[in-house]
Amino acid sequence: MTYSFKLVLVGLLTLILGPVVIALAPFDRHGKRAYAVGRLWTRAILKLAGIRLDVRGLEYLDSTRPYVFIANHQSYVDIPVLVQAFSQFQIRLMAKKELVWVPVFGWALWASKHIMIDRSGRAQMMASLRSAKEKIAQGISVVVFPEGTRGRDGSLLPFKRGAFVLAVMARVPVVPVTLVNSGDLLPRGHWRLREGEIKVVVDEPISMDPY
Repeated sequence: MTYSFKLVLVGLLTLILGPVVIALAPFDRHGKRAYAVGRLWTRAILKLAGIRLDVRGLEYLDSTRPYVFIANHQSYVDIPVLVQAFSQFQIRLMAKKELVWVPVFGWALWASKHIMIDRSGRAQMMASLRSAKEKIAQGISVVVFPEGTRGRDGSLLPFKRGAFVLAVMARVPVVPVTLVNSGDLLPRGHWRLREGEIKVVVDEPISMDPY
């Protein structure tokens, strides 16, 4: 299958499933049904792209409880990879609010009740963290890229503290997640997604409970 044909199929899937996700929003208080459709969407995208996942460490997790997952960020493909790696969880991303204006994709993020971060000031940021805490109280896990942006050469950027503040506020463990090779398959500044394997390494949860 040629790459161009794969792009056409991904576009068709987006045009079909994206509006379904958006249409569910008014009837889906916590975004769980919309998220389930989005999970099918991400699975199809990875399958068409020829992306295989090697997920290690899931035995450390209890699928009946929420966590704050913190992951390194190398590529746009990180999002569908994490959705599929943690398919037994309902997860929501903490993403910059500007993504809402991206046609179809951003609207689907909104419809699935992902947490859109307003970074214009401390008060706005705290409001985003409170929204994330409410999601966790509903049994939903939150994924944070603590670097705040995608790296260019695989090295980690300085961490922002929001993920750790959230974990303390919600009294849930932080789970470090390492993504290996996603930046090679879709580097920053490139749009051609290569076939290959991405390793997802899940480390043991770290308690943030001060008591």
